[in-house]
Order: sequence, then C-alpha cells, then structure tokens
Amino acid sequence: MSDYIIITDSSCDLPDNLVKALELEVLPLSFIMDGKTYRNWPDNREMSPDQFYGKEREGLMATTNAVNVGEAADAIEAVLKQGKDALILAFSSGLSTTCNSFQIAAQELAEQYPDRKIYVVDTLCASLGQGMFVYQAAKLRQEGKTMEEVRDWAEETKLRQCHYFTVDDLFFLKKGGRVSAATAVVGTMLQIKPVLHVDNEGHLINVAKARGRKASLTALVDKVGELAEDPASQTMFISNSDCLKDAQFVADEIKKRYGVKEIIINSIGPVIGAHTGPGCVALFFMGKHR
Repeated sequence: MSDYIIITDSSCDLPDNLVKALELEVLPLSFIMDGKTYRNWPDNREMSPDQFYGKEREGLMATTNAVNVGEAADAIEAVLKQGKDALILAFSSGLSTTCNSFQIAAQELAEQYPDRKIYVVDTLCASLGQGMFVYQAAKLRQEGKTMEEVRDWAEETKLRQCHYFTVDDLFFLKKGGRVSAATAVVGTMLQIKPVLHVDNEGHLINVAKARGRKASLTALVDKVGELAEDPASQTMFISNSDCLKDAQFVADEIKKRYGVKEIIINSIGPVIGAHTGPGCVALFFMGKHR
C-alpha cells in the first residue's frame, strides 16, 4: 500500500471506473440549476451529463461554485486521519479559486498534523486535461514512485499538457465573457467556430477560427501533428458535452493519422459544461509545449 493518496476535484471529468481503479479521492464541485444545488460526483449520482445538457438545451442555465476552504480541509483531513500523506492536483488557478482553497486548507492542516506531508500542485489544467494529468500521476504512484517524485514530475510536465477545444454554440462563451456579444452574433451567422486552448497561466485563450463544425474538429486533430511528442505511444483523452459522435470523429482521425492506440473519451461534467454549453469537443495530449 502506498503511504500517500492523490486528491483532485471533479472538474477533472474522469470516469468513475478510472477514479476507482486509480484509487483517487475526488472532491465534487457544485453547480446550481433551477434554484437547486447539486454536487458533480464522478458517478453522476445527483445529475447525469445527459440530464444536465437536456436542461441546458431547454434553456435552463447553471452557475457553479468552487471548492471552499472548509470543503478542501475536510477532504485533506480525511486522508491525514488514515495516517497517509496527501498530494493534491487542483483545477487551474486561472479558471477557479479551488486551488487557492486547497492551498489555504493545506497550510492550516500542516500545523495540526506536523508529522504528515501535504503538497498542492496547481495543475493549470481543466476538464479531462486535468483528468489526463491526474491519470498519469496516479499511474506513477501505482508504479511505486514516492509522493515527492510524483509532485516533481507534475511540476516539470504540467506545461506540456495540451488542451485544445471547440464549441458549437458561441452563446455560452459569450455568457462567460470569453467572446464579445458582437463576435457571438457574427460568428453564429457565418458558422465560425472558435478553437481555444488553455495557456501557460491556465486561462482559456482563443487561438484560431474555423468555418463550420467539421473544420473546427479537424483543427483539433491537426494540433496533434503540430505539438504532440511521440503520439503513437500516448494515451490521449477527449471530453465532450453531449456530442459523442463528434468526439468519436476526432478520435478516429487521430488514430488514423498518427497511429495512436488508446484514446479515453468521457462526458464533460456539469461544472465545466455550465461554461461550454452542449456541443463542446476537447482534446488533450502531451506535447512539446502548450
């Protein structure tokens, strides 16, 4: 048995079977829809992505809450009480205050548990990109790497975790302030689809435009050729918000063009999906840089 546990939060969008197989602790973020608060558990016990996107398509909007310090402290302390150390891989500080909550909680608990070690890594990642990062770290843990070795690996490689995604409906990016109202109107009229990525500060940045859905999906595939290191040896990840066929198209093209053997596809959970809306496809892989 390893003497430390990896903790992350549910913005990682990892499927529940992997969470269990990798022995992860996942702290659920919460979202509010139609006046009710739900928690975003990996097993979707309170609301499934299908239900969530169905409600969004009906016109219901969701707001989200970051993990607060009390919730972060409870999650970490549950591990410390088992006599284990804690390695926290947190949602990008460029997109959420969740990482900051973990850092404050870790500082407070370090005084109460002087014999235990707590490390917090700001992954600068999101969605299944964070999930891929956590997956890689958990594999190293299962191979017998120490907590310090996994922490150092995480700090050294986090800026090589590539995130590229596109959306079908600019309305949700406009709502979140990612594109202007004028851009959203003109883009919708002309069928212009943005291609975005998560930069070195962990922020969402618009990097390209494509005319039409298929062109935007193909632009994601092209990024593998531009940036990926030894793509055929990688396990890549794709998340999607209620558009599995489009995610499968991207996966098939990547396998065909680059010889990638394993691609894990999962739904974007409600916490990330509140900001993307339905129709988002996101691709994650290891690259030379972001």
